[in-house]
Amino acid sequence: MSIFSALFEQGKVYNFEQAFGVKDITSTAMQAAIKDWAQLYYQTEPTQDEDPCQRIPVSVVAKLTKTTFSEYKAVPTKQGTEYIDTLLRELDAAKVKAMQQALIGGQCFLKPVFGRMGVSFAVVSRGSYIPLGRNERDEITDIGMAERTVEGRIYYTLLERRHVDTNGDLTIETKLYRSETAQILGYETSLGALEKYADLVPELVLPGIGSIGLIPVRAPQENTVDGSPDAVSVYAPAAGLIHNINRNEAQLNREFENGRSRIVASADLLRTGSDGKKRLTDDLFVGLDDDPDAVGMTIFSPALREQSFLARKTEYLRNVESLIGLKRGLLSEVEAAERTATEITSSAGDYNLTIIDFQHMWETAAREALRVCGVLGRMYKIYSGPEIDPAKDVVISWGNGILYDEDQTWADYKDMVARGLLKPEIAVGWYFDMPIETEADLKKVREKDMPEIQAMEGAGDE
Repeated sequence: MSIFSALFEQGKVYNFEQAFGVKDITSTAMQAAIKDWAQLYYQTEPTQDEDPCQRIPVSVVAKLTKTTFSEYKAVPTKQGTEYIDTLLRELDAAKVKAMQQALIGGQCFLKPVFGRMGVSFAVVSRGSYIPLGRNERDEITDIGMAERTVEGRIYYTLLERRHVDTNGDLTIETKLYRSETAQILGYETSLGALEKYADLVPELVLPGIGSIGLIPVRAPQENTVDGSPDAVSVYAPAAGLIHNINRNEAQLNREFENGRSRIVASADLLRTGSDGKKRLTDDLFVGLDDDPDAVGMTIFSPALREQSFLARKTEYLRNVESLIGLKRGLLSEVEAAERTATEITSSAGDYNLTIIDFQHMWETAAREALRVCGVLGRMYKIYSGPEIDPAKDVVISWGNGILYDEDQTWADYKDMVARGLLKPEIAVGWYFDMPIETEADLKKVREKDMPEIQAMEGAGDE
């Protein structure tokens, strides 16, 4: 459940907007859609009208996430960069959750956390933040976030507002509220009331960050809800169809429940005997108060419409695949085997483009995280190395056939070397993920790998 769905009810004391004197810029239509996406994903219990047992959103998000990262690898381009190694390791730990939350709610944020144990990344889901302002590029420049802690019967809610000005300076305002119920914020209390917030200050200004200090992970689809800059869930275009599938499932369940074979028997046959036990206890039997000689036992077994329900379900699933951009049969054909990103991308179809879009989405977020953490690391005095260049200091690979085909690139490089169009050091350095930007880099390639390669080639000519 979204924290804000509780915080924005009519509270006895404060809600977020009252606490900071601001307003959520999310439209009413978007707020309803965001709530619906979360319900479609997390709902497990059937209702009178819908049965979510197929968990279509869960399947879509899981398959896309697994395929996107099936051949993912991120490594520094230089040796001895412990801080970058740490950032990449923590990004790797958060990538699956971040991807899933972005696919569910349309957008989430990676929040760098600099604690006593070092730097890590928290994932801020769409239900845990509200946009308060945007710039001319539709980037969020003012945001509110909430984090809830329950201790015994007391609810503590940490509210955090982040806004960046035109000079790139980031201001972080923090307030802590205490309440005895989950529906209201309650009364403002000191940040030291909880040990984990004891190091926070009510207001902090960080100059030169250039953003709200959070890294957006945003799904690439266009907004089909209200056309606003808000991001939408990966299954937003198919939300109506998913509801139809859930209704279809509920109808099919009722069809089977109502259509079970019944044996209509005289009511006296179901009554308790002298030994205190019922004569016919199975729910297969239905009693009818009538003349036993007239009733006897009659089998009632109406025809079931299983095939029509299943055919409709399959058609719905195919339409879901088309709307989202999934490979045909990924949902509608149960025998479809799981494949790697390379195998999927090697065949034509919308799914190919979808996976590439999501890989671009994560790569953009990962490189922005390196930039932001480079700036923050210096401010918090935990990093004193050279300025981090996200484009040059890290190599992100998605395997063959995703953003490029490594085997084909290597073949092209060898052909260019043979034609005299490319230095061998550049090809070898690229192959072994070594820096090849400067003459010093090329010299290291020659000293480290070229002699062995030349010796191998010479041995092959003899």
